[in-house]
Amino acid sequence: MTDWSPQLVVCDIDGTLLRWTADPADADEQVTPRVRAALDAVRAAGVPIVLASGRAAYSMAQIADDAGLTEQLDEPLWMVASNGAVVFRHPPVEVVQEATFDARDAVAEVLRELPDALVAVEEHGVGYRVNKPFPAGELSGEEIVTDLDDMVADEVSRVIIRDPQSTPEVFAELADRLGLQGTNYFIGWTAWLDLAPVGVDKSTALQHVCDQLGVDASDVLALGDGRNDLEMLRWAGRGVAMGQAVDLVHQAADSTTATVDEDGAAHELERWFG
Repeated sequence: MTDWSPQLVVCDIDGTLLRWTADPADADEQVTPRVRAALDAVRAAGVPIVLASGRAAYSMAQIADDAGLTEQLDEPLWMVASNGAVVFRHPPVEVVQEATFDARDAVAEVLRELPDALVAVEEHGVGYRVNKPFPAGELSGEEIVTDLDDMVADEVSRVIIRDPQSTPEVFAELADRLGLQGTNYFIGWTAWLDLAPVGVDKSTALQHVCDQLGVDASDVLALGDGRNDLEMLRWAGRGVAMGQAVDLVHQAADSTTATVDEDGAAHELERWFG
């Protein structure tokens, strides 16, 4: 890649730009000064930055504002939310593309196995509809307690299923065993299961963004750390795993940078925009 340089930079948020923690009370929603300086250098070079996250648009917009990504823009940012189910521009938040699916059967299957699980469905611009409150700090925005049948009566872009008493390994085994037909799913760092439409992930949404910007996937630099970043890292011309990522993520990437605690995103960006 001696003659290669990124024409588009894609960054995951949690565990990539922001330090990830299992305890929401310890979460830091601010990028470090070094990471912010690296992002500023990308922007100064005229290269677009796209954030791609499992978070909702509402939360991502706040992160982009706090990181300085919305300052002095010629046009709104492109962002990918909900693991690829939602593509939006900001500021202001404007949903450009949304993929939806019928989640009723998949949710019912999981709840037969985990009857006490917490369930959330995104409510754009507000927060989430939930069957019961989530642990403090795990969801951004307002939580609206709603009857479960009403939550999934209409097609949705994303469903979160959470069991604070379980483990990621249990969730992975359960999802694999059930198959969850008609959905795409992602396992989080905790006992957290994201359900999305079939054929939808960060890479499919990013391809839509690239088509709009006239950028080829081979010219994209993407950084991520989670299982929901696998397709994105394989799709990008240069996919970079954060140092603390699990082996599966490292195997999908072209390279590895330092951990998020060591400002790994800045290390990689400084290589190209230092």
